[in-house]
Amino acid sequence: MSEFLVDLLGERLVNREKAELDVHALGSKLSLLGLYFGCSLNGPCKQFNASLCEFYSKFKKSSEHKDKLELVFISSDQDQKQWQDFLQEMTWPALPFKDRHKKNSLLIGLPQPHNSSLEFPWGPKPFAEVVAGPLLRNNRQTTDSSALEGSYVAVYFSAHWCPPCRSLTRVLVESYRKVKESGQKFEIVFISADRSEESFTQYFSEMPWLAVPYTDEARRSRLNRLYGIQGIPTLILLDTEGHMITRQGRVEVLNDPECRLFPWHPRPVLELSESNAVQLHEGPCLVLFVDAEEEGELEPAKELIQPIAEKIMAKYKAKEEETPLLFFVAGEDDMTDSLRDYTNLPEAAPLLTILDMSARAKYVKDVEEITPAVVEQFVSDFLAEKLKPEPI
Repeated sequence: MSEFLVDLLGERLVNREKAELDVHALGSKLSLLGLYFGCSLNGPCKQFNASLCEFYSKFKKSSEHKDKLELVFISSDQDQKQWQDFLQEMTWPALPFKDRHKKNSLLIGLPQPHNSSLEFPWGPKPFAEVVAGPLLRNNRQTTDSSALEGSYVAVYFSAHWCPPCRSLTRVLVESYRKVKESGQKFEIVFISADRSEESFTQYFSEMPWLAVPYTDEARRSRLNRLYGIQGIPTLILLDTEGHMITRQGRVEVLNDPECRLFPWHPRPVLELSESNAVQLHEGPCLVLFVDAEEEGELEPAKELIQPIAEKIMAKYKAKEEETPLLFFVAGEDDMTDSLRDYTNLPEAAPLLTILDMSARAKYVKDVEEITPAVVEQFVSDFLAEKLKPEPI
């Protein structure tokens, strides 16, 4: 149990007093573990938390098996203070806030809900099995999901009431057309988060691809759980075997309107732009600021950090985990100036930083010369939690 828990959760958890708990020692006495996925901003979570606290307190006081069960809170909060405040209401440990990127891999790796012993052993199911069934065209014709076999597939979680979704859909329609015209086997499957079938029908009428029927709520829910969807729009890209290429399909499509990089495998290093700046809010990001204004001047900076980025990506892909750090280079423009102002960074260039916007923390390496060795040590120290954060 101990080795399993360390593989699952990492070596350390925290409690509401901010004390660290050793996962290996915790696992040595447990028989059952409950993973509690929640968010401080969600009303039902707050209500459920009160009931769970009552159960936990009674169980720990009166059950002869009190040492055999433990709960671990896995947060969906994007703000560290909100996470910390919610944790104050709990008497069980939690995954550290900085490790929340593990949430999606935990969700994907968990057994799926079941209603029949025939589904044993309830392991994570492949996309083809979860999506199995009829799919709609907007002309009301249907096709079986088996038609997706051998194609690249984008799973599109979206809704008409969501303005960013509608904006992405307009771009995605053109991208879909271009990829299809190039002769690639490509399909998109729309998973609606609309609030009524009428809204779904109206929105789907704009889409030339497939959709899970709105009435098939169970299948839509299973797909949401399979990919741990926490917000929309989300565009998941799958290869021809149904394996995930990237969760960042939205960014990739917006960054590549001509679809030259299809099927949009993750690039180790990105040039920071208005279309991909949203990723700065999705987890820690290394940003190398350089004195460059013209197109092409960022290439030496990208080449400097690319080997380190590739090594990190390969390491975590081998463990089937999300990369804990994204890599960017940034030149001189209005958006970069705004980012520097917002995060109160020095004007120096080159400047090596790690920005964790959701935790409101930054790490700065202000040295005269930035070499691959400097970058690698900076990244290594960050991942080993040896760096002291400064507030944003």
